[in-house]
Order: sequence, then C-alpha cells, then structure tokens
Amino acid sequence: MAGIRDARQLGAHLRAARQKAGLTQQQLAAEAGISRPTLRQLEAGHPTGELGKALAVVGALGLELHLGPASAATFDLDALDSQTAPL
Repeated sequence: MAGIRDARQLGAHLRAARQKAGLTQQQLAAEAGISRPTLRQLEAGHPTGELGKALAVVGALGLELHLGPASAATFDLDALDSQTAPL
C-alpha cells in the first residue's frame, strides 16, 4: 500500500476498506461511534476532519495506522550510466 499523505488519500482508503467489508456508511458510523455525516466528510477527504474520529473509523474497520519515514525519490547516476549506451 502506498503511503497516505493527505486527507483525500486517507478518505479513499477508508471508503475502500468500508466497501470491502460490505458495510454501509451508517453501519460503519455506528460501529465507530460517530455520525454518518462525519464519516461522509472523512471519506470525502475533508481536511478539517478530526483525527480522533478518523482513528475510530480505522479501528472499527479492524485496521491500524502505521507511521514511518516517507519514501524519498532517488536518482542514481551510476545506475543511469550502466543502463545508457554511449552516443
């Protein structure tokens, strides 16, 4: 799974997990102890969503959040030289 870098990406992952679990927004909201409109906002990627509520949804889906260093794009000149034919 690719890293989640913003509220929109988190919302998309939450929506996909809910749908995979076969839950409606109403069912998941009840399980997480939040309102359906709040879940709808989280799934839509509204950046003003509350972290605690997002984590409640994560837990209700049986998921957990892992944090780690962001992957950095790398550029290796040696690898490029070995893959490039001279002109």
